[in-house]
Amino acid sequence: MKKRVLFLCTGNCCRSQMAEALLRHLDAERFEALSAGSFPAGYVHPLVHAAGEEWGVPIENQHSKSWDDFADASVDVVITVCDAAAQETCPTWPGAPLSAHWPLPDPSFHPGSEEEQMQYALAVFSRLRTKIEALVRIDFDKGSPAELKAQLDRIAEA
Repeated sequence: MKKRVLFLCTGNCCRSQMAEALLRHLDAERFEALSAGSFPAGYVHPLVHAAGEEWGVPIENQHSKSWDDFADASVDVVITVCDAAAQETCPTWPGAPLSAHWPLPDPSFHPGSEEEQMQYALAVFSRLRTKIEALVRIDFDKGSPAELKAQLDRIAEA
């Protein structure tokens, strides 16, 4: 059975959208990738599409969603990707899924020229790819919840 992974951030327009697309691209056989936000922006940022195209990761049929859309859904893992340093209100998820916090800066707020913004988005995309590559190596059928949580938390440092 596929593990359902929900990536959360505030606007669900950039980081969580990147994470959803990356997980779907890297291992759609074992995982169902989802994303949402506490205050959804209502769109997927153009930087997400551009970075996905640059990395060869399709960003298709994705749209900004509220985490309320998943309030009754069963999920196995919840990962917040808000950057704590940016003073954002990061959503929390009720219930008992495994959870982790992978703080990443939001490329949609990066100042600079269009080229500088794109380079920044590509750097965040790269960091997310490293983290999600580690995520797909976890054997969720082995280990206690505490051991699995520790593995998820170690990925935050990658």
